Amino acid sequence: MSTTSEFPTPTGTREQTGWVGWIVFAGFMLIMVGSFHAVEGLVALFRDEVFLVGPKGLVVNVDYTAWGWVHILGGLLAIATGAGLLAGKMWARTLAVIVAFASALINMAFLPAYPVWSAIVIAIDVLVIWAVTVHGSEVKNG
Repeated sequence: MSTTSEFPTPTGTREQTGWVGWIVFAGFMLIMVGSFHAVEGLVALFRDEVFLVGPKGLVVNVDYTAWGWVHILGGLLAIATGAGLLAGKMWARTLAVIVAFASALINMAFLPAYPVWSAIVIAIDVLVIWAVTVHGSEVKNG
């Protein structure tokens, strides 16, 4: 008789593998991106002269106060979603993809004002979407 278990896992469940680390990565990245958005929003509200805009302006032509509030609220949502993802909540897996997608779209529109920052955040958003969609089923459902 062998010492290893020969019983299969219950139907519908999966064992966690080392790839579950990507979900932890995605959770922390959402918290970090949310913090970036909040800081970017505060800068847009209080020091909008920091942003450089060419003669054509932003992709979506609104004032920086509106952009500031969008970034702050989106940042808080991303932070909450990242915390839920780290806790293994199913709602957070779904919302993480939506939040990261919205973050990428928002930063695409904000690209002319702050190109390097926005490009970095878009790259992080793409990694978060990949991690959650490919390896999201490995975390516990809560």
